[in-house]
Amino acid sequence: MLERDIMGGLAKGLSVIEAFTADRPRQSISDVSAASGLDRATARRCLLTLAHLGYADYDGKYFTLTPRILRLGTACLATMPLPQMVQPLLDRLSDELGESSSVSILDEAEIVYVARAAQRKVMSIALMPGSRLPAFCTSMGRVMLAALSEAEARKLLESTPPVARTPHTITDIEALMAILETVRAQGYALIDQEVELGLRSIAVPVANARGKVIAALNIGLPVNRAEIGELVRLYLKPMQKVQAELRSMLS
Repeated sequence: MLERDIMGGLAKGLSVIEAFTADRPRQSISDVSAASGLDRATARRCLLTLAHLGYADYDGKYFTLTPRILRLGTACLATMPLPQMVQPLLDRLSDELGESSSVSILDEAEIVYVARAAQRKVMSIALMPGSRLPAFCTSMGRVMLAALSEAEARKLLESTPPVARTPHTITDIEALMAILETVRAQGYALIDQEVELGLRSIAVPVANARGKVIAALNIGLPVNRAEIGELVRLYLKPMQKVQAELRSMLS
């Protein structure tokens, strides 16, 4: 791809959209300029364009993204075959186990939910396709990080320094690298209240027919449903059955 084929304006607009996060949903022009690395005048033009097209609201000082922005993500998910393939299997798995199940993909240092079958609400936030969580402290994130080379996994962990979400969250890079080695060897990951107090989960990688890990599957449940040591006995085999089915379906 040649540099002259790249639309600089589009790239700048996308960097402005990506500057908005769950922690920073309301930002001034200066805030967006600092977060995106664009000069203030460019950030201002991009924000005003988004507001003009209905993708952002502007109160005279602060900008916030509007629900219209979800059209971009919804369009992306609608074109992906993975959600359509996994949803019936997730529904069946959740009905069988009586617990919530999800499939996510890895996007740099975060996981993105692409499908979910909820038996009950297991987190204080509402999880749905498009929801994002840090990869380092989630069971699905860890199985996907473990599928990378050690160098790639370390680079991702260091690119966004881990921040503790609960008193149980492991944030030390070397400790996380050791955990990923264990996950790589055993083929599954367990999380005990590292994402949110009261939540445990188990995840397995989802590979295609060529053996490349492209996603992860998990079961999440409240701590009063099962001890952490029971998750493998209770849920691993049914999850591995779905894992095998998906591998045969994904090219």
